[in-house]
Amino acid sequence: MAGGITASSRHGRGRRSARRSRLSEINVTPFVDVMLVLLIVFMVTAPLLTVSIPIELPRTEAKQSAAETEPLAITIQDDGTIFLQETRVTLEELVPRLRAISHEGYDRAIYIRGDARTQWDTMAQVLANVSSSGFTKLQLVTDTNDGPPRPPPQAASP
Repeated sequence: MAGGITASSRHGRGRRSARRSRLSEINVTPFVDVMLVLLIVFMVTAPLLTVSIPIELPRTEAKQSAAETEPLAITIQDDGTIFLQETRVTLEELVPRLRAISHEGYDRAIYIRGDARTQWDTMAQVLANVSSSGFTKLQLVTDTNDGPPRPPPQAASP
């Protein structure tokens, strides 16, 4: 009889301890769900963050360099129109606006994107103005040769 009492009391304690024990595992399913949603959002929005001024870049063998911070972009279209980021500027406005955006940080990278049909005179003036104003990290942006073939250039009408 004593053995029966001991067994039943042990069984009773086991039930109480099972009910009182807490789940010690972390449920990571909601965390994974949130991370996958964020990944999809960033994958959709990342292509939209590029400069959207359409130009035809010259092709070279150079590879893309890694940037420490987000660079400033100067775009020169084939008709000589100059853009700073996505704002149209004149050659005279370019350097003061660069200084205002960079907060006098002359070591910020500046990407210069020029259309393949841009007059060299315009490109040289932009390069000279920006470099003589104290900016040191100027990089010319080109397209790589391994990209899709370009359409043939259109003949200018007289």
